[in-house]
Amino acid sequence: MKRIPLGARPDMAEKAEAAGFSFHTMYGEPYWDEETAYAFTLRQIEDDIEDPSTALHAMCREAVAEIVGSEELMARLEIPREHWDLVAESWQSGAPELYGRFDLIYDGQGPAKMIEYNADTPTALFESASFQWDWLEDMIRNGALPDGTDQFNGIYEALTARFAQISPAGTHIHFTAFADSPEDYATVEMMAYAARAADMGAHFVNLPEIGVTDTGQFADAEGRVIGTLFKLYPWEDLLRDDFATHLAGAQCRYLEPAWKAVVSNKGLLPVLWQMFEGHPNLLPSFFADDLDAGSDAVTRAADALARGVVRKPVFSREGASISIRQGDTVIEDATVRDYDAHPMIAQAYHEMPVFDGFRPVIGTWIVGETCVGMGLREDRSRITQDLSRFKPHYILD
Repeated sequence: MKRIPLGARPDMAEKAEAAGFSFHTMYGEPYWDEETAYAFTLRQIEDDIEDPSTALHAMCREAVAEIVGSEELMARLEIPREHWDLVAESWQSGAPELYGRFDLIYDGQGPAKMIEYNADTPTALFESASFQWDWLEDMIRNGALPDGTDQFNGIYEALTARFAQISPAGTHIHFTAFADSPEDYATVEMMAYAARAADMGAHFVNLPEIGVTDTGQFADAEGRVIGTLFKLYPWEDLLRDDFATHLAGAQCRYLEPAWKAVVSNKGLLPVLWQMFEGHPNLLPSFFADDLDAGSDAVTRAADALARGVVRKPVFSREGASISIRQGDTVIEDATVRDYDAHPMIAQAYHEMPVFDGFRPVIGTWIVGETCVGMGLREDRSRITQDLSRFKPHYILD
């Protein structure tokens, strides 16, 4: 694993704008940064990143069964009690999942460490699936990379195949997000392209424009009933929304399904550690009150916890309300504290590799139940935030 200076394409900004990548620069700072790129060996990709991510996803599915069968865990993950049946039944009925993104710490040597799973509304999809592949083709074309250079990126093809697997051809799918968020819109547009390639009908509806018919079904702004809905809107918010009372009876299939509410929740992390303690790709994790109370499991993790503890709310976005401490010493603290009121989990701190002053996080994409690609983001901070830079990657051999 190396960070290689390749230089940016002189027409990068024009190509980004032409592709609809309007947020390649935000607030005067680059979000997409191709001055340097990360290089990996094929062995690193296959053995240390791809296969472990697929295995982690299978472990997460085992954890779902554990959580939805436990009133105690459903409560600890702050799933609203009135929607426990909705969440549990979506799992028990086999409601299909579409995609997710693990965030991993990896230095090119030891096992990759899972720090969280964005399993409900992960973004950076367009950058990972489309624009970074365009970058690779351009770099080969202009001689900056040799012919035959590859990238771990089968995301778009896998999404297309997954849509075809879970829906009959001709199914009409509504895609919703906040239309005034360029990043969110790019994500749902990427999804819609994949759905159309799988012979689905794809319709965008601005999230605030979704209404309820007289019969209790959801409808778009043109009055069309929504039978399948891909929503870039997190379940933790949706279950508390004014429309939540209509979710169960709307005769609508949701992508992602309601059971993803427990997989995208940071409370998943202590459940995974309890079920798979010592797994090489997991970090010791506990509900914060259990950590403070102490237990045999906490004692066994004492050495790892002594190196630092990351406290995260069960709900958190863009690194908000996260703190990293070693004893009484603050290593890093998020400046945005929007989620401070939620219960916390505590995860053993694992030092990130540093390349030229930047700390990368690898995002591995799961489609269905398989890891199919990755993207990287880096920051000088230890806490990945909304403006952390996206970096392309390629395979050395």
